[in-house]
Amino acid sequence: MKFNFGDIILAEVQFTDTFEIKTRPALVLFEEQGNIIVAGITSNLKMKGIPLTKKEGPPKESIIKLNYIFTISENLIKRFLFRLSKEKKDIIKKELIKRIK
Repeated sequence: MKFNFGDIILAEVQFTDTFEIKTRPALVLFEEQGNIIVAGITSNLKMKGIPLTKKEGPPKESIIKLNYIFTISENLIKRFLFRLSKEKKDIIKKELIKRIK
């Protein structure tokens, strides 16, 4: 399956501070040659990021963490969960552009 910007997936993620691997949701930013660039998603609402409401698709209110971007192999993806709306994708694009300027 080809993944696109705005897809929310469930993937095996290795944490940077440990060797622990957990299954976590993530936002696909882009895919190239089997590598998927993603932003982490957390249900810890105290963290900074872009809010994601239950109405938009996740089982819990969540935060898209644009400060937690990493690369995973496509074979670490467990499944596709849902796709963000155009409006939410536009918000994310604007936030990403602000960070790289």
